[in-house]
Amino acid sequence: MLKGAVSLVTGGGSGLGKATVERLVSQGAKVVLCDLPNSKGAEVAKALGDDKTLFVPVNITSENDVQNALNVTKEKFGKLNHVVNCAGIGVAFKTYNFKKKQPHLLEDFSKVIQVNTIGTFNVIRLSVGLIGENEPDSNGERGVVINTASIAAYEGQMGQAAYAASKGAVVGMTLPIARDLASEGIRVVTIAPGLFKTPLLANLPEKVIAFLERSVPFPSRLGHPEEYAQLVEAIIQNPMLNGETIRLDGGLRMT
Repeated sequence: MLKGAVSLVTGGGSGLGKATVERLVSQGAKVVLCDLPNSKGAEVAKALGDDKTLFVPVNITSENDVQNALNVTKEKFGKLNHVVNCAGIGVAFKTYNFKKKQPHLLEDFSKVIQVNTIGTFNVIRLSVGLIGENEPDSNGERGVVINTASIAAYEGQMGQAAYAASKGAVVGMTLPIARDLASEGIRVVTIAPGLFKTPLLANLPEKVIAFLERSVPFPSRLGHPEEYAQLVEAIIQNPMLNGETIRLDGGLRMT
């Protein structure tokens, strides 16, 4: 299901997205790597080969940017089979800082929702039009959409009101979108990662990383981005996975 397929991955310049791009290409897919203009997306695409990977600068909140990426996808590769939404941001700020008498900035909350929730939906709503042009396979399937939420959607920590809300919304829209697209044979699945070794966490002090690793029941370590990518491949290959959010967290439940 991957050899000869075409995938579009947002946030593909680093972290979970980069690992996903590499995994899909290694399995024979052509990949359109979407990320911000100042990302390392162009470097990643060049390293994997211009015939296999194409970098397109995209702000996922922009209709024009996403539509341009889809136009380039069709022009370059002729079709689109899979979309993997990895692009996202986060802020850490309590609802109200009583020492400084400062409320959470509304613009910060709005920006996280705009990127993580609305940006993800923007990519889905536009990309499924191109996926829907595919001829259905023997299962009647035309393609797959995979989103990235977080265990913060269920167990958000202090300072994560915006992030948890944005990821909770991604979880919440997974089933209705899957139902919307079922008649066209397009599946929708969301992954909710736990603590993964992405650039955000990798830059933390070693003591903090060690503490976080001990909190994971098994394996007691940060997840590897390659393990996220492995699940992406498994979702694509299993036609009964649909309308579901899968936790990928080593049994971690944040208290």
